[in-house]
Amino acid sequence: MAIQEYIDAINKRYKAGSATEHSYRGDLQNLLKSLAPYVEVTNEPQRIDCGVPDYILTRKGIPVGYIEAKDIGKSLDSKLYHEQFARYQSSLPNLIITDYLEFRLYPEGLLSTTIVLAEIQNGKIVARPENFKPFTDLIQEFSRYEGQTIISASKLARMMAAKARLLADVIEKALSTTGEASAMLHEANNSLKEQLEGFRQVLIHDITPKQFADIYAQTIAYGMFAARLHDPTLEDFNRKEAAELIPKTNPFLRKLFQYIAGYDLDSRIVWIVDALADLFKATDVAALLKDFGKATQQNDPVIHFYETFLAEYDPALRKSRGVWYTPEPVVNFIVRAVDDILKSEFGLKDGLADTSKTTVDIKRATTDKRSKDGYTTLQIEVHKVQMLDPATGTGTFLAEIIKHIHKQFAGQEGVWSNYVENHLIPRLNGFEILMASYAMAHLKLDLLLAETGYKPTIEQRFRVFLTNSLEEHHPQTGSLFAGWLSQEANEANYIKRDTPVMVVLGNPPYSGHSSNKGEWIEKPLEDYKQEPGGGKLKEKNSKWLNDDYVKFIRYGQHFVEKKRRRDSRLHQQPQLSRQPNLPGNAMASALHL
Repeated sequence: MAIQEYIDAINKRYKAGSATEHSYRGDLQNLLKSLAPYVEVTNEPQRIDCGVPDYILTRKGIPVGYIEAKDIGKSLDSKLYHEQFARYQSSLPNLIITDYLEFRLYPEGLLSTTIVLAEIQNGKIVARPENFKPFTDLIQEFSRYEGQTIISASKLARMMAAKARLLADVIEKALSTTGEASAMLHEANNSLKEQLEGFRQVLIHDITPKQFADIYAQTIAYGMFAARLHDPTLEDFNRKEAAELIPKTNPFLRKLFQYIAGYDLDSRIVWIVDALADLFKATDVAALLKDFGKATQQNDPVIHFYETFLAEYDPALRKSRGVWYTPEPVVNFIVRAVDDILKSEFGLKDGLADTSKTTVDIKRATTDKRSKDGYTTLQIEVHKVQMLDPATGTGTFLAEIIKHIHKQFAGQEGVWSNYVENHLIPRLNGFEILMASYAMAHLKLDLLLAETGYKPTIEQRFRVFLTNSLEEHHPQTGSLFAGWLSQEANEANYIKRDTPVMVVLGNPPYSGHSSNKGEWIEKPLEDYKQEPGGGKLKEKNSKWLNDDYVKFIRYGQHFVEKKRRRDSRLHQQPQLSRQPNLPGNAMASALHL
C-alpha cells in the first residue's frame, strides 16, 4: 500500500462518520507491511484491553518496535493518555505514538522525531506529500532498531523494573478481563486466573490480583536474570533458552519456565516476556553483577541490585518490604553468635560447620497389611546440625552461614566442593512464601557457592522451598500450577515433620494483622496467652501476640520441643535463653537483640 492509498482509505472511513480508532487499524497495518516487509506487524484487538500496545513489530521472532494508536481527531497531548504513554515510554525502548495522521518516535523513552502525514481540513483528511519521504525513512529506521548493549548494572535494573512493571500491569488487567475477550483467550490448565487461584489455595489465601501480578512479574524478571547468568552463549537468548538454563537447584522455577517457554503461554503476556528476554540478550549479566558489587562496595550485590530494581519498580513497595533486608553486620553477628553457642554450650567443636550425624525415626506410608495404622517406621541417618530460616526472604542468613563456614576452609580448597555437596547443602533449609524473593534466594546461593569455588558433581536442589512456614502442607490440587506449589510444600513438609532442626534463625516479618490463622499455628500460640503460673494472660492489649513475628518465634520453639522429644538427653543441655512469657519447659530458639 502506498502512503497516498493509506490516506485515501482512512479519509473514506473518516468522512463516513461512524469510524472509531479500531476502524483504521487494518489500514495502518497494511501500510507498515508495505514500507517494512522484513518485519512482522501484529495487531490483535482482543489483547488491547489488557494494556498491550496496538501494534508489535517483530523480526525473526524478536520484538523491535511498538506502536500505540489513538483515534483521529483526539489530541495526543490529552491528559487522558498521559499515564498510559508515560508507562510505555519508560518500558518500551522503541515506541511510536500516533493518531494515524501524526507520528511521534520515542527511542529509549525520549521524543526524537514528529512527522505529520496529513491534516484535517474542512471535514476531510488532506495529505502532506512533502512528508511522505521522511515518513518512509522514519518507519524503516524504526523497524531496523537494534537494542543497545547494556554495560551498566544500574541501567539494567531500571530497564528490568520498567518491563516488569508493564508486565504486572498487563497481568493484572488480564486477570480482570471478562466477557468474550476473556473466553477467547482462556487456556485450559495454564490460564493466569487458574494460577492465581492455585496461589490462593496453597500459599497466600487473600492475595489480590494486583499483588499476584507484582509477584509473578518480578519472578519472571529474576528467573530470566538467573537463566542469563548461566548462559555460555552471549550472542543469543530467548524465553525458550531461559527455560533450559534455569539451574536444576531450583525445580519450581524450572517448571514455571517450562510454561513460560511453551506454546500455552497466555498470548496477552507473550510480547512483554519476549521483550524482557531481548533485554537480557543485550547484557552480560555475570560481568555486570561482578562490577556492580565492586562499585557499591557491598558484600551482597544481588540485594543491592534488587533494591535499585525495586526503587524503580515501585518505591512504596521497596519501603514496605524493607523488612526483608536485615543489615549485613547484624546478620553477621547473629551467625557468629549461633556458631559460638554451638561450640561453647552444646559441645560441637566445629559449630555451624559440624558434620556429625544422628539417627531419627521416620514414619512412611505402607501397603503392608501387617501395619495397624498404614504406616511403617524407618530409621534414617541425618546431619545433627540442621539449620532453618523459616522466613528466608532473599536468603541473607543462609548466605552468611555459607560465608562463615567457608572461611574455615582457607588452605583446604580441595575438599570444599565435597564438603558443600555432602555436608552443607543437606543442612541448609529455608522457607519463603513470596515467589520473587524465593527466586532471589536461590540466585544468591547459586552465585555465592560458585564464587567460593564450589563445583557440583551431582544434581541436588537447594533446600529453599516456596511454602508457608506457618501452615501444614497442602494436598495435590487440580491445576498444574497449584500442583507445582503443592509439590514444593510437600517437600518442605519433610523439614517441618521429620527433620531434627537444631538451629532456627532469621528475621521474620512483622504483621500485626496476620492472615496466618490456621489451627496448626494458632493452637500452639495459645501457650503464649497464659500467665506463667497458669490462667489467662492478664494483659490489656494482647492483640500483638497475634503478630506474625510472634508466630514465627512460636514456630522456632516448636522445633526445639520436637528435638527435645526425640532426644531425651537434650534437656540436660544449657538453655540458650528463657523468656518469662514462654512455657516453663520450653527453650527459645531465637536470639533477641
